[in-house]
Amino acid sequence: MFGEFIDIIFRSIRLDKTLYSDNKNFTEASIYFAGLIMILDGIAGAVAANTVIKTAIGMSGLTAIITWFIWAIFIFVIGVKIFPDKQTKVSFKKVLTAVGFAHAPGLLRFFAVTPELMVPIIFLTQFWIFAALIISTKQILNLKSNFKSFGIVFLSFLIIAILSISFVMSRMNALPINHI
Repeated sequence: MFGEFIDIIFRSIRLDKTLYSDNKNFTEASIYFAGLIMILDGIAGAVAANTVIKTAIGMSGLTAIITWFIWAIFIFVIGVKIFPDKQTKVSFKKVLTAVGFAHAPGLLRFFAVTPELMVPIIFLTQFWIFAALIISTKQILNLKSNFKSFGIVFLSFLIIAILSISFVMSRMNALPINHI
């Protein structure tokens, strides 16, 4: 079982599209593998960020799980419910699993051990995750177009970014700030 988990990680990092088209990678254990990848991705992000600012590792793991569900919900709704292809018939669980697998490149953030490495590694892994999400979305939704897959992932990203910025801005207004 550990061998399967490691194989999934390496295939995701290599951007192997067959990872998402082979049903043997979507067994009962796959959802747990995907969840573990997300938790480790969150911890890796916290480790990388800790080279500059202190970040709670436990909170980062929890945030990664929440982010996992949010990404999967938006990709499912946009790709399966709003803009499906004729062949698009997939369960939410499979989308959730694929989104988790696609975050395996984020594990490379464990290598951001100095402040100088943090920014380049975080940017590189974020683009890598984005590429893995595009590949996974195309494969699991049986899309014909890379452009459509990119659009679904990018639209999901924009919605998440807008919601995140709105949330942060609303919290900033709630802070007690002295105005002079």
